[in-house]
Amino acid sequence: MIFDIITIFPKIFDGFLKESIIKRAQKKGLIEINVHNLRKWTKDRHQTVDDRPYGGGLGMVVKVEPVFRAVSTLTKLKTKNSKTKIILFTPRGKQFNQKTAYQLSKLKRIIMVCGRYEGVDERAAKYIADMELSIGPYDLMGGELPAMVVMETVSRLIPGVLGKPQLLKERITKEKGFIEYPQYTRPEIFEPKQKIKWKVPKVLISGNHKEIEEWRKKYGKHIGK
Repeated sequence: MIFDIITIFPKIFDGFLKESIIKRAQKKGLIEINVHNLRKWTKDRHQTVDDRPYGGGLGMVVKVEPVFRAVSTLTKLKTKNSKTKIILFTPRGKQFNQKTAYQLSKLKRIIMVCGRYEGVDERAAKYIADMELSIGPYDLMGGELPAMVVMETVSRLIPGVLGKPQLLKERITKEKGFIEYPQYTRPEIFEPKQKIKWKVPKVLISGNHKEIEEWRKKYGKHIGK
């Protein structure tokens, strides 16, 4: 899987890409992540990527021209069967969930456009992007955090990234989502204060796998339908 990220703040991704499972997955060649500075596709000496919105309003809007040039450059080799999607992050987009993550994990390449300020010229959504996504019903300062969320959620579904296939809890319900249930580990009894004991549910230390499975179904929550 190849992830291409278009942003005006590429250094935001430095720490994220150099730690933990994402780092190992890149090293193994399971995923490839390329971060592109949108200013590279500007033509003026000030590398201008934004301008005032038509109709008035506060803030600035990311211009359509550099976005078009960036995506055009990255998709030069794109064909109908290339399994590539261009995603634009916007609060008005479809809310990202586990089902969407599964669909994206079947692709070969994802190009993500990270907006900033008051957003991106609507022509990018209308004519360039294949999909508009939001990671929640709230507004952020830009699309960089959503890009990280999508990369991590999709990457863990790629065979080999997490190691053992059993680690994918989503297999319980396939593309419909997965069951997220409470988890406990040692010690069995924790005493934060005198006469106060926080205990692990007895069923989890019983060794009865059938009862444990029933407990997880009872107290689990279905995520990502």
